Amino acid sequence: MLDPRIYRTGFIAVALAAIVFAFSLHDQRGPLGSPLATDAYNGTNAFATMQSLAGPNGYAQRRPGSTGDNALADEVYSRLSAIQGLGVSRRLWTGRTADGTRTLETVTAVRPGLSTGSIVIVAHRDSLSSPSVADLSGTATLLELARVLAGETTHRTIVLESTSGSAGLAGATQLARSLGGPVDAVIALGNLAGTSVRGPVVVPWSNSQNVAPTMLRNTVGAALAAQANLKAGGTSFGGQLAHLALPLTISEQAPFGDLGVPAVLVSVSGEHAPAANEPVGSGARLIGMGQAVLQAVNALDTGSNVPAPAPYLLLQGKVVPAWAVRLLVLALILPVLMATIDGVARARRRGHSIIRWMVWVLASAAPFVLALLVVLGFSVAGLIANAPPGPVAADVVTPHGAGIAVLLLCGLAIVLGFALLRPLIVSAAGAPRGLAGTAPEGASVALLLVMCIAALVVWRANPFAAALLVPALHLWMWVVDPEVRMRPVVSGVLIAIGLAPPLLVVLYYAHSLGLGPIGVLWSGVLLLIGGQFTVLSAVLWSVLLGCVASVILLMLRALRDPAPGQMPITVRGPIGYAGPGSLGGTESAIRR
Repeated sequence: MLDPRIYRTGFIAVALAAIVFAFSLHDQRGPLGSPLATDAYNGTNAFATMQSLAGPNGYAQRRPGSTGDNALADEVYSRLSAIQGLGVSRRLWTGRTADGTRTLETVTAVRPGLSTGSIVIVAHRDSLSSPSVADLSGTATLLELARVLAGETTHRTIVLESTSGSAGLAGATQLARSLGGPVDAVIALGNLAGTSVRGPVVVPWSNSQNVAPTMLRNTVGAALAAQANLKAGGTSFGGQLAHLALPLTISEQAPFGDLGVPAVLVSVSGEHAPAANEPVGSGARLIGMGQAVLQAVNALDTGSNVPAPAPYLLLQGKVVPAWAVRLLVLALILPVLMATIDGVARARRRGHSIIRWMVWVLASAAPFVLALLVVLGFSVAGLIANAPPGPVAADVVTPHGAGIAVLLLCGLAIVLGFALLRPLIVSAAGAPRGLAGTAPEGASVALLLVMCIAALVVWRANPFAAALLVPALHLWMWVVDPEVRMRPVVSGVLIAIGLAPPLLVVLYYAHSLGLGPIGVLWSGVLLLIGGQFTVLSAVLWSVLLGCVASVILLMLRALRDPAPGQMPITVRGPIGYAGPGSLGGTESAIRR
């Protein structure tokens, strides 16, 4: 049914794209330097501030929007207002946090510069646990940086922001949307005092495909190496691909990167918030980290403009641009697409209705769309009101009441969808309700056509996500081809290999965020209600899940059918032609 020669021809484009990919790699941008010393930063003072703010007479209890959080905002406002040279303001706003909708406060201090552009330093005050001393290291460093920077003459405007609603990124999201004027860079301060290091210390990810530019990453990394004797760290190639294929991060630089602003998080605990009892030692770590942030700010202040964030990968220290990945992934889709188009033409010549079989394939996506409608119904009804605007780690927002109900109803919707809705759609379209007694050629090419179209749509939006679909395209085309008889074990292995890339991405985030199976499903619900996943993307992935179900159905159909026996040759043609004399007499017709 599928012509291997056309399939092999498509790999010419793959070879050319691979050559272009190899030549597209280029060097990273180097770090910016600063001649200014960092001795003015008093790390001992910052450490004492952190201890007092989190102490028994301080603000150990400071959940977002709580009395303790608001009192700490007053304390930060008072301390910043006491520093000469800063313009200090505060604003109240309402946002969705891990504790539900709360009224939060943002405190802003501005040190005007001599030219346009600004450098924003962000630190959150709140914490879901107590006393979380290390979690206040960013606020303590922010206050000390305000004192130092207020006494400097800066080229760019320095903006210092104290936010709340860190879990779920409510504060950072609101701030990113409200920043005015050109912003050269954002540095979010996380855990700067913890004694244990869990990298990467410089986090560049966003909740889109944008990644902080290498110039900003290397500038902060060089400052960390010089002042704190720490490496910035990095993410494995597989982890980078996961972050770009399914962009998710729980740290506060993300909303700025989403809007095209260069931003990184500096934290010795990586993307995660420190534990409630995270040890902070004697303060040596906080001294070095604070001086590193000051050096990075000075370098950014006097250096050249930082490029905008963009999607890219790092491979052996080289930058792989997104356009090269896009070209290579398209070339990898091309062989399957060419073979599928040829298969569709053959199926049409043999009288198969491709449209009806496409409906048969898409009907398998209907149960997942039905589950999606259940989630959207709960959202519209306001039954799940504690979905923050960004992703969260495990146990931050747990399913209770309506959350458990939506998970159960989604499971029920999928079961009923396959039992009732799918047969109804298939019958209404006039497609065969089952595969028994039907020719499988039409179903096979229709399935491949839907998969190719879906892969191209995904490729158009996110080539890194489309790369996850490439193994399934190439392997499953032979699983569903009725003329290729495979052993059941081989078919099962090929289906499993095709499913492996997206499943590995899900497992990567499950391990990173500490999520179990129920936690993964609940996180998906929160991301959809919170707006991180769009409805269109959810429908598209429902179609892909429907393709998985259709592949399994076709494989089961092949297992039920007996293997075709050897057919005797009754008519000789070009393939069975045995040479001169096979069709008649043996005498030559040429006159001798």
